Amino acid sequence: MTARKKVEKLHMFNIRYAEEKDKSFWLTLDKELSENEFILKVRDKRGFIICDNEKPVGVMRYNFCWDIVPFLTFIHIDIPYQKKGLGKQAMLYWENEMKNLGYKMLMTSTQVNEESQHFYRKLEYIDRGSIFLDGTPFSQPQEMFLVKVISVE
Repeated sequence: MTARKKVEKLHMFNIRYAEEKDKSFWLTLDKELSENEFILKVRDKRGFIICDNEKPVGVMRYNFCWDIVPFLTFIHIDIPYQKKGLGKQAMLYWENEMKNLGYKMLMTSTQVNEESQHFYRKLEYIDRGSIFLDGTPFSQPQEMFLVKVISVE
């Protein structure tokens, strides 16, 4: 009996701006974004569809902090496609886009009990503070903020 070689599917990364036709897919992965906010993400080109071999498998969106710092508010890859490098490639794409637009720093945040903090640190994001929302309508575990300087010019 000969040993079988495990052939792993080649993952081909592609990313594009979200379009109105992506709404139903988007809302299956991003339960917190309202339909109205989705329309604004499409209009303002602040939302991306992450694809594997042209198949949508993830979403990513951002806003601005203080109107000058791009702030990643959400990235999610569908579970069967996680741990294949697609999230990292999406982040690197976004970072490059923001740098090309002249931004000098990026921000994101995550709850302290979430694994994504390790993902961001591997991409050279640095912890820069946190906020506690106990006793507010948004009560949750501590929210930590991370930053990455992308241009020192």
